[in-house]
Amino acid sequence: MTSGLSLSQVLFQRITRDYEEQPGLRLTPPQAQRLWDLDGPTCSAVLTALVDAGVLHRTSDGRFVRRQAGA
Repeated sequence: MTSGLSLSQVLFQRITRDYEEQPGLRLTPPQAQRLWDLDGPTCSAVLTALVDAGVLHRTSDGRFVRRQAGA
């Protein structure tokens, strides 16, 4: 990687972009693992970081969705 970004930063950006391009995306952790070809701990860490950053929201049924502006 010549841009100096870490793997976690690249994943963070990729997943954020995918959610922006597909606003209706609602993924369970296993679906997210398959979509982005990640192992369980890596997927969990990135999704948790995106929730903590306010990019995603975890629904009551455990799916990860894009957080709405102002929410």
